[in-house]
Amino acid sequence: MAKELQDRAVVRLKPQAQRRIKLGHPWAFSNEIDMTAEAKSLPPGSIVRLESSDGTPLGTFLFNRHPLIAARLLSRDPEARIDAGFFKQRLARALEIRERLINVPFYRLVHAEADGLPGTVIDRFGDALVLQVNSAGMELLTPVLLEALDDLLAPSIVVLRNDSPVRSLERLELYFRVVRGSLEAPVEVQEHGARYLADLREGQKTGWFYDQRDNRLWAADLLRGHPDARVLDAYCFAGGFTVQAALAGAEVTALDRSARALELAEQAAALNGVAERCSFRKSDSFAALEHLGRKGERFHLVVADPPAFVKNRRDLPQGLRAYRKLARLAAGVVAPGGYLVLCSCSHHVEPAAFLDQISRGLAEAGRPGRVLRQSGAAPDHPVHPRLPETQYLKAVFLALD
Repeated sequence: MAKELQDRAVVRLKPQAQRRIKLGHPWAFSNEIDMTAEAKSLPPGSIVRLESSDGTPLGTFLFNRHPLIAARLLSRDPEARIDAGFFKQRLARALEIRERLINVPFYRLVHAEADGLPGTVIDRFGDALVLQVNSAGMELLTPVLLEALDDLLAPSIVVLRNDSPVRSLERLELYFRVVRGSLEAPVEVQEHGARYLADLREGQKTGWFYDQRDNRLWAADLLRGHPDARVLDAYCFAGGFTVQAALAGAEVTALDRSARALELAEQAAALNGVAERCSFRKSDSFAALEHLGRKGERFHLVVADPPAFVKNRRDLPQGLRAYRKLARLAAGVVAPGGYLVLCSCSHHVEPAAFLDQISRGLAEAGRPGRVLRQSGAAPDHPVHPRLPETQYLKAVFLALD
């Protein structure tokens, strides 16, 4: 490691390109970097000393000339020693925050740049950890990161879910690998007294969406005083909103296109003793909402938490229209005096734009209402103050007349 510090390459920014980084932004873009022959020759993921054009040190960065995000901050110290001790310190701080906020060992332990580990997500499922590493630098440093995790938590199962298409931007291969223990069945997840099952091998992302933890409870709280309420959970995935609503006493209809997700949701309902209150249907949610609306079905609470409609900026106009249509169809099956929860996990969709499409959809459905709450992800998904991309989730709670 001493040799790495001594031989650390220097990459410099173009003139006038350092202001944003000095103000706390953790990325330098490829068009801001002086791509000298030496810089172009560096292997993807190299640890470098980033400097302004006049030689002022800006910190230790991971460098990859291929993607738009060419340099990612590791430390403001330009001579930081990047070893297991470095990662253990970062992880210990992340762990302290989660343990202060959440009283069970089920949470997002690391939320990429917001926790100082660029392009890296770590979700904890008791003594199992799932990692997604989406930058070339952290890919090279994964063995050292795993060593630090072992020292800190000694997990019995460690999974690398490095199958996200975003890795292609860094010219990384896509793969799934169990690097410790064995993964024979879904693992249990605990949230606010409820029990769920997460498929760490084939489930979406890391197998579970911890970001909606508090929104699920808030939605269930809307059912207080309505023990016979009917709930529709569109895009139910593995039953997060479904189970919490059933535990609150509601009769829940859960929709999803994935047979595997519905199987896990049904098993979660049984785990919590609410299977008799839940019905599960394999269906496209748009088609199901239209069908239920034509039949005159009405629900006290409707939740629609779809996958991202906008995965890149080119999708934005079409995605916004989809959110408006979803709001219109979902509002159409909310009973008078009922509630609607609409979500977007598309970071390209600004909160104001999302709310605008919701309001347009409500107007098209002829359903006046009011916004009760606008929220984001649970606090184990902290937001980097200079990266709006880390504040991706939007959940809007409405009361309809």
